[in-house]
Amino acid sequence: MTETADTLDQQVRTADLDRWLSSRLVADDRARADLITLYAFEAALMSIPTRVTQPLLAEMRYTWWAEQMDGVFAGVPRKGHPVLESLTELVARHGLDRARFDALIDAHIGRVREQPHDLDAFYVGPMQVATRVLAGQGHDAAVTDAARVWGLTQTGRRQEAASLRAVANKALKRLPPEGFPAVAHAALTDPDPPEPLKRLRLLWSVLRGRI
Repeated sequence: MTETADTLDQQVRTADLDRWLSSRLVADDRARADLITLYAFEAALMSIPTRVTQPLLAEMRYTWWAEQMDGVFAGVPRKGHPVLESLTELVARHGLDRARFDALIDAHIGRVREQPHDLDAFYVGPMQVATRVLAGQGHDAAVTDAARVWGLTQTGRRQEAASLRAVANKALKRLPPEGFPAVAHAALTDPDPPEPLKRLRLLWSVLRGRI
């Protein structure tokens, strides 16, 4: 693992343990590092409101990230920024579209402005991108409901998440096994269990292909 990859890996482990644990189930080193790059980008966006005290300052930082997407998708990222440099390589390697990245940043700006939580932008789009990185194109529909289960769980709407789980699992039958680590964290319905139990739950989810 390169120094940059190790740095991003540690950042994701600290910021997003559930998805970091699910990334451990990706056998290929390059694919795992790509997944971590996506999660590091999301973690950087999520951390902004915890590091500034004024909504206007948070919005300014999100605007900065939105502007940096020009360089990322043109292949000329800001030099010396590990997330942006790694994201630029990832976008080029997998031919990723910009729309979901812009939608995620816009959703964060909306959150700062106290607008309704955009589940699709926060959870569906990112999971679809992660699945494409691991399994290629053509699997967006297979993971849409699983992503919504994850989003509903993360926003405290666990009863709604539980009611959608059967539909999500039916759709996940169409997902190739190599793509499932991008989805497995949706199986974690309780944030409190110790890490070893989470690891077992994730492994069981991947082995069954169900969340």
